[in-house]
Amino acid sequence: MSSGSPIQIPSRLPLLLTHEGVLLPGSTMRTSVDSARNLQLVRSRLLKGTSLQSTILGVIPNTPDPASDAQDLPPLHRIGTAALAVQVVGSNWPKPHYTLLVTGLCRFQIVQVLKEKPYPVAQVEQLDRLEEFPSALQTREELGELSEQFYKYAVQLVEMLDMSVPAVAKLRRLLDSLPREALPDILTSIIRTSNKEKLQILDAVSLEDRFKATIPLLVRQIEGLKLLQKTRKHKQDDEKRVIAIRPMRRVTHVPGALEEEEEEEEDSDDVVLLERKVRTSSMPEPARRVCLKEVKRLKKMPQSMPEYALTRNYLELMVELPWNKSTTDRLDIRAARVLLDNDHYAMEKLKKRVLEYLAVRQLKNNLKGPILCFVGPPGVGKTSVGRSVAKTLGREFHRIALGGVCDQSDIRGHRRTYVGSMPGRIINGLKTVGVNNPVFLLDEVDKLGKSLQGDPAAALLEVLDPEQNHNFTDHYLNVAFDLSQVLFIATANTTATIPAALLDRMEVIQVPGYTQEEKIEIAHRHLIPKQLDQHGLTPQQLQIPPATTLGIITRYTREAGVRSLDRKLGAICRAVAVKVAEGQHRGAKLERTDALEAEGGRERSEDVEPQPIGDSGAAGLALPPEMPILIDLHALKDILGPPMYEMEVSERLSQPGVAIGLAWTPLGGELMFVEASRMDGEGQLTLTGQLGDVMKESAHLAISWLRSNAKKYHLTNASGSFDLLDNTDIHLHFPAGAVTKDGPSAGVTIVTCLASLFSGRLVRSDVAMTGEITLRGLVLPVGGIKDKVLAAHRAGLKRVILPQRNEKDLEEIPGNVRRDLSFVTASCLDEVLNAAFDGGFSVKARPGLLNSKL
Repeated sequence: MSSGSPIQIPSRLPLLLTHEGVLLPGSTMRTSVDSARNLQLVRSRLLKGTSLQSTILGVIPNTPDPASDAQDLPPLHRIGTAALAVQVVGSNWPKPHYTLLVTGLCRFQIVQVLKEKPYPVAQVEQLDRLEEFPSALQTREELGELSEQFYKYAVQLVEMLDMSVPAVAKLRRLLDSLPREALPDILTSIIRTSNKEKLQILDAVSLEDRFKATIPLLVRQIEGLKLLQKTRKHKQDDEKRVIAIRPMRRVTHVPGALEEEEEEEEDSDDVVLLERKVRTSSMPEPARRVCLKEVKRLKKMPQSMPEYALTRNYLELMVELPWNKSTTDRLDIRAARVLLDNDHYAMEKLKKRVLEYLAVRQLKNNLKGPILCFVGPPGVGKTSVGRSVAKTLGREFHRIALGGVCDQSDIRGHRRTYVGSMPGRIINGLKTVGVNNPVFLLDEVDKLGKSLQGDPAAALLEVLDPEQNHNFTDHYLNVAFDLSQVLFIATANTTATIPAALLDRMEVIQVPGYTQEEKIEIAHRHLIPKQLDQHGLTPQQLQIPPATTLGIITRYTREAGVRSLDRKLGAICRAVAVKVAEGQHRGAKLERTDALEAEGGRERSEDVEPQPIGDSGAAGLALPPEMPILIDLHALKDILGPPMYEMEVSERLSQPGVAIGLAWTPLGGELMFVEASRMDGEGQLTLTGQLGDVMKESAHLAISWLRSNAKKYHLTNASGSFDLLDNTDIHLHFPAGAVTKDGPSAGVTIVTCLASLFSGRLVRSDVAMTGEITLRGLVLPVGGIKDKVLAAHRAGLKRVILPQRNEKDLEEIPGNVRRDLSFVTASCLDEVLNAAFDGGFSVKARPGLLNSKL
C-alpha cells in the first residue's frame, strides 16, 4: 500500500434514500427526489451549502423514503455509496420535485443513525479507499488468476462492440488505464444487470468477492452478444443468397423480356428509383447536384437511422416540386371581362387591373407576376375575387391563411437539422398545385403576429419583392426556387397594421363597401340563386322582390359587405323550405284521403280520421301554400323578427348639443353621434366614450377655438359670460362606449356640437360631417371619404360636409349616391357652421366696432 494518507469522506453524512436504482462507485446516476425528507435534504444541504463538503451525501439503495416526515424511517440498507451531487434541477409540475445527478465515490457502512428529522444523518465508516489503490504488482500477487480472468472477459466484451463508436473506444482505453479494483463497479453499471445483482456487487466489500460476483455477469453478457451476432449473420447470409439467386432467374428468361424485368427490379429499390427521378427531373443544375449528393448519403445510411427518413422525404419533395411546369394563360381580354362581370358586380378598379395585366401579357411573355393587395372591409368579396382572377387567367389557385401566424418558419420553413422539420407554406402550396405559376392568395395579411419565433411579415418581404423572389430560398430546401411567375394577391381589412416595408412591396387596390343599389344587384344576381340552390328551392317556389331585399339591407343589416345579407336570405329560404316540405306532406295526405273515400267508408275510418278543411284543429290537412311564395315586408317581419335597425337620426337631434359625424372602421363607414351637455362647475372638460389621444386633442382644439371666437358668434355660457368655461363644466360623450374611437376626423363634429350647445340651436337632422380642424379654424382633409359617404347614404341623410381638399375623392362615389346627397366642401369652420344649421350660423357683429382682419 502507498505510504501517503488516503482521502477520507466525512464521518457524518446526510442520507438520500432511494429505491429506483443502485449507485456504484465510479458510476453516475440520475434520481428523482419528491418525498419529504429527501426534499428537505436537497433544500437545506445542497441548495444552501457553499462548501464542497456540503455536496457530499450518502446514497442508501433499496430503501424507500416515507411520503410524510411524520412517519418513521424504514430499516436502512447496511451498505451505501458516498456520492458527489453534480447537478440539481427543480420543477413544480405536476408537484414540487428535484432531479439529482450524482457520481459515486466509495462504499461506506452505517455505524449509527444520529438523527431522522428534518432529514436523516448517520455516522459512517468508509470501506473503500479513494484515489490510492494497490499497485498492479501487489494486486497480481493478492488476487492472482482471478484478476487476470476478469480483465480477459472485460476486454473480450468490449472488443465485440463497434469500436468506431467513440464511447466504446474510450471504454477500451479505460480498461488499460484504470486500476483493476475500479473495473468491477464500472462494468457492472454499464452492462445489463438488475438492481438485485447491483446490490450484490455493492455489498461485496472485499475485492475477491467483487471479482467473483462480476465475472458471471460479464460471461452472460458475452454469450448474449454472440447469439445476437449469430442471428444477424444468418440474416445477411439469407440476403446474399437472395441477391445471388435473382441474376440466375434473369438468365432463364427470354431475351425480349430481360429489359422489362430489369426495370421492375430497379423500381423495387426506392433509392434507385429516387435517383432516376432526380436525374430525369427538370430541376436546375444546382438543385440537382444537391439532390445527387443526398442520394449518395442515403445509399450509405442504414434504414434504421432517423436521418434516413428525413433525407428521403427531402428528395421526394425536391422531385415533386414544379421547377419548370406551368399552365398556359388565357389571354382573351373580352372573355376575361365577361367572366369577371359574371362572377362579381361592381369592383371596377380591380377588374381594370386584371385586364391590364392580361393586355401586357399578350405583348410580353416573360412578364413577372404582380404583387397585388386588396384592402377593404369584410364581406366585399376580396377572397372570392382572387379565385375569379385565377379562373380568368386559367391558372391554379391556392389560398394561404395568414391570420394569427406568428412564426417565420410558416413562411420560410424549418431547417432540416430540427426534428419534425417541414417546408414553409409557400413551397407546400407549390407542391399542392403542381405548377410554378399559380395564383397565391395571402389571406388576412394585416393580421400577422410576431413572437419569439420571428416575424413572419419580415419573412414575406423576400416573397413579395419582384426583384428578389426569383431566387427565394426556403430553409428546408436550402436551394433557390423561382417565384417570379407566381401571381400573389394579398387581402387585408386595413393597411394600418401592415409594416411599411411590406406595404411598399405591394400594389394596394382599395375595395370599398357596396352601395344599397349594388347590394340589391348582388343579391339578385348571386346570393338569392346560391341560397335557393343550397336549400333545394326553385324560383317557381320562392320569389324575393327588390323592395323586400332593400328592406333587409336597410332594416336588418349594417355592413359594408354582403355576409349578413347572405345569412338573412338563408334564413328566409329555410323558413320557406319548411312551408314547402309541410305543403308536400299535406298534399300527399289529402290525396290519400280522397282515395280512401272513393274505396269505402270502412277503410277510411281505419286509416285516417276525417277532419273539416276549414277547422282550426285540422292544420294537418290544410291546403299546401300557393306557389310561388312571395316574400313581402310583412312576411319579412314574421321570419326575421322585428327590425334590428331603425332610423333614429331625427330622434337623436331633438335637442341642442348633438351632431352627427362620420367615422371610418375596417368594417366600412359608420355614423358617429357626438353629444354635449353643460353644468355649473369649475371649467373642466370631461370626455367619455373610449377615446384615443388624437380624438381627445381634437376636443380640446374645438373648445379652445370656440372660446376664442365666442364674441364673434355671440356664444355665452349659462351666466351670459363669453368665457364658455367660466363656472361651467362641459361633458362630451361619444355613444357606443364599449367601442374604442380615435382619429382627427371628428374635429368639425365636436365644434358643431359645442356651437349648438352654447347657441341653443338645433343642428340639421339630415347633415353629417367629417374633417380635421386646426387652432386657426381651418378644415384639413381626412381619409375614408367613400366609406363615410356610403354610410351617410345608408342612413338616409341628405347633406354631407367634407373638407374642401377632399373634393377630389367624390369622383370615386357612384353617380346615384352623388345624386341623392348634397355635398358641402368647407375650408374653414365658418363654412361648416353655416352649412350645419338651418339659416346659417351668422356672425353677431357688435355695433360701433369693426371686425379685425388679422
